Amino acid sequence: MSSQTTPSDKYDVDLGELGAKLEIARTENEADVAIVEHTLPPHTLAAPLHRHSREDEISYVLEGEMTVLAGDEIWTVPADEATVKGRNVWHTFWNASDEPLRFLEIIAPGEFSEFFMEISQVYPVDPADEEALARFEEICERYGFEADLESVPKLCEEHGLQI
Repeated sequence: MSSQTTPSDKYDVDLGELGAKLEIARTENEADVAIVEHTLPPHTLAAPLHRHSREDEISYVLEGEMTVLAGDEIWTVPADEATVKGRNVWHTFWNASDEPLRFLEIIAPGEFSEFFMEISQVYPVDPADEEALARFEEICERYGFEADLESVPKLCEEHGLQI
């Protein structure tokens, strides 16, 4: 049986420009689902290309619009619409608009929601910082998460983004 969440379970962190605030912890429900509110400024890449091996992410856009790259497909998700970023698919997303992006990320199962708090201690990762890179890789491995840090410059150049 899941326990009630405590205030110490909640977080509100910045991962570079991507804000992450835990709204519903996986310990608050029997379904083991978590909800994280994310914010992202205009013309900003949220993360390198990455994939999850254990969970699906459902993004519901509250304000602005999200551009998603998954596999070879790119699409835009406007406010009041949702999209699924499924497990085992290389993907990333960004805010290509002139307005801030705010969305809810429903994570199922919800253990991955704890990744954001842990990774906030080392992200954004400078590939030249071997200690930070090793810690980043250890956290990613524990969560079944792969990230292609080398994808960032190309994505930023191709889509006119910052990180």
